[in-house]
Amino acid sequence: MLIGEAAQGSGVSAKLIRYYESTGLLSASHRHSNGYRLYEERHVHELRFIKRARSLGFPIREIRSLLDLWRNKRRASSKVRAIAMRHRSVLEERARSYQGIIDVLDHLIAACKGDDRPDCPILEDLSRPSARSSRRPPRIGGSGPSAKGS
Repeated sequence: MLIGEAAQGSGVSAKLIRYYESTGLLSASHRHSNGYRLYEERHVHELRFIKRARSLGFPIREIRSLLDLWRNKRRASSKVRAIAMRHRSVLEERARSYQGIIDVLDHLIAACKGDDRPDCPILEDLSRPSARSSRRPPRIGGSGPSAKGS
């Protein structure tokens, strides 16, 4: 099948298919004599796998590992489980960080009267140096394991 058919069958855009193939995430397709890429049903399955893993927030490097394990019929499920558990921990930490941000925003929104006057506690807080903010939200991302390989 051509790339458009693979895209339709997998729900992944042709541009992403080319990207996944160029990075080696998707196994290489064959080329027709006219230079067009030809995809097989296995490519569509791999693309669906990648799409689902991305929807669960797995970064590319972990998807690569999961794909390798999926392709290996003699894999140990403990390896797959370990990857999923690590990813869940990262997501839990992000969720806590986001909750901290939501709490700060709730505090700022409650402090703002939202009337026609120009004074606004939200803008005042945003303009403060971060060390002086009374309720500084936690940092999201950064240099931890969740910031790399996405």
